[in-house]
Parts: sequence; C-alpha cells; structure tokens
Amino acid sequence: MDGLWIPLALSLKVAAWATAIDVVLGVAVAWGLSRWRSPARELVDSILTLPLVLPPTVLGYYLLVLFGRRGVLGEWLDRIGIQLVFTWQGAVIASALVAFPLVQKAARTAFEAVDPQMESAARVLGLREMAVFFRVSLPLASRGIVAGALLAFARAMGEFGATLMIAGNLPGRTQTLSVAIYAAVQAGDDAGAGVMVAVTSVTCVAALLLAGWLAPKHAPRASA
Repeated sequence: MDGLWIPLALSLKVAAWATAIDVVLGVAVAWGLSRWRSPARELVDSILTLPLVLPPTVLGYYLLVLFGRRGVLGEWLDRIGIQLVFTWQGAVIASALVAFPLVQKAARTAFEAVDPQMESAARVLGLREMAVFFRVSLPLASRGIVAGALLAFARAMGEFGATLMIAGNLPGRTQTLSVAIYAAVQAGDDAGAGVMVAVTSVTCVAALLLAGWLAPKHAPRASA
C-alpha cells in the first residue's frame, strides 16, 4: 500500500503548497489587472495564460533553464545552498506554474464583477485603498477566488510533464501520484496503476464539483 499512500501524500502536499502560492500571487496579479487600464493589459494577461496552452515539457525546460545548477537563478541558489532540481520543492514550483492561470483568470473575473459603487462608497466613508480591498473587494470576489483555487488544486494534483522534468521520479521523495502511475504502467503493474488512477480521478472530480458549486452564479436576464 506504500506504493499508493506515499505518492498520494506527496501529491497532496505539493498541490496544497502550489495552490497556496497561486492564491497569493494570482489574487494580487488579478486585482492589479482588473484595475489597470492600458492597451498592454491583455498582452500581459495572454503571457500569464501561456502555461495553460504550452506543452508541460516546454514549461519543464524553462524551469530547468531557470533553476538548474547552471541556470539563470539556479547557479545563484546553489551558492547559498538551495537546490530545487530533484526535490519536492521543485515539484511545487512546477505545479504552481502550470496551475497559476486558473487562479488568476477566476480571480480577475471575480474582481471585475464587483460593483464599483460599493468600493466608491467605502472610500467615501474614509477607508484607505488597502482597507477597501480587504473589507470590500476581496470578500465580494471570494467565491470566484475559491473556485479558481480548487481548479488549481485539481490541476496541480494531476501535473506530470513539468514535474517529471524538474523533480524527477525518486520514490518517496519526488514521485507524485501522476508520476507513480507512469512508473507503474512502465513496470507492467496494471492493477497498481488502476488504483492510483481511480484515487486521482475521484480527488479531482470532487475538487471540480466543489469549484462548480462555489463559482459565482449569474442571475438570469429578464426576457424582453
């Protein structure tokens, strides 16, 4: 059973950390984009959405270029004793990168749906901009943000390509559930792979159902 529970526990840990990172960064970026009025806004949004459409191996290559021992940041990190390649922390970064657009897109949509008059009223009452964000904008957008976070969690649980490239396949250390499924199939362990596929599918379906329930509901328009 260790062949199931250890990768499952690691996948849950990686997905939880990746989702937490995406929520913090995604909400900040989404709020900025929702308030930024510039022709370059959609270009920036498109660049941030690239992880949804690029092959995971391409993302994994970019991560190796950045965080490999001879990478742009990896060489500096190595000098201070931090190594991300072939570690579970590297899997977190890969999963966070792949799932980031799901949080950012959902949060931006939620922020843009907030009634500007409510924010203006809060400012008239003397609230500073940061207080307006935490006491008005964020609570009103919270359902959409949570829905995006659940989608990101499900995507992080299933991440394979970028994770395999930067974190590798080290049982008990970097072997997440999706990588363990690949290893089981390669080894001819169809029964073990089937159990892990079922567990992964149930977990992701549960997250998607919860995300759909939490997604903001739009009232139907009155017919003319």
